[in-house]
Amino acid sequence: MTKLSLKRAKILAELKNGAKLAYSYAKSALITELYQENIVFITGKHRKTVELINGQALDDYLANQMQIYDLEEYVAALETEASRGAMVKVAGNSKLAKGRAFTGFLVNCYEPILASLRQEDFMLNPKPGSFVFVADFETFTIPSDVTVIGMENAQNFIHIKEQKHLFSQFKPLFISRYPQNQNRDVISWLQKISNPYLHFGDFDLAGIGIYLHEYKKHLGSRAQFFIPPSMEKDIQNYGLRERYHVQTMNFNPETIAEPQLRNLVTIIHAQRKGLDQEFYIDNL
Repeated sequence: MTKLSLKRAKILAELKNGAKLAYSYAKSALITELYQENIVFITGKHRKTVELINGQALDDYLANQMQIYDLEEYVAALETEASRGAMVKVAGNSKLAKGRAFTGFLVNCYEPILASLRQEDFMLNPKPGSFVFVADFETFTIPSDVTVIGMENAQNFIHIKEQKHLFSQFKPLFISRYPQNQNRDVISWLQKISNPYLHFGDFDLAGIGIYLHEYKKHLGSRAQFFIPPSMEKDIQNYGLRERYHVQTMNFNPETIAEPQLRNLVTIIHAQRKGLDQEFYIDNL
């Protein structure tokens, strides 16, 4: 059984060829996920349409998530009921199943943290320009006073020292949302530990949607969305209108339990702007 049906594959191929498709035609859980990843965007209120934003990002997503390395050949192989050998060449394995060479996720910190792996203590203290990849995350534990901070964007994860002023009240361990195909391991680990989780993402509707759909629903009250004190002023002065106009809200604000996050949604709508989290990296 294929992980990506012929119908869905052909829709992606149409988008990759520059087509603007009716949302009612393209609608699927996959399109929703691609929207949350800022790979496609959805416009319109009554007659919604879907367009591709980044073709390379789509290629990377298909390769990482589904081992599909050539979308056109994949479609052609399905249309001609290709042999198992032919499918191996375009989809990575004979059953078209998802597979990963590594399990685990990246962590980073700017102050040493005494952690434990396989019941043995070790010091987390990556050198500048390097990170630690925790493969055996099932046995990975950290002290109870450490706050796990999830970085939505790669640049913020790389430049944690340049954001140190934001987290002076925490003893932080930073985790990366990317590569995205590792994120399920992050969630699995967060569910096993009791440490608080703080999500640092883009301050726009898509970023809030990622937090609610990927983290909050699994972690409940242990998860909070990080909002700097100067957020309202920063969105007003430095926010981008295109970050608002190309996005639609895929959540119900009334269901948000965090008052500050509900207020952020109100600010975003009032200003009709969004703000990338990279704004808070000093001297970038």
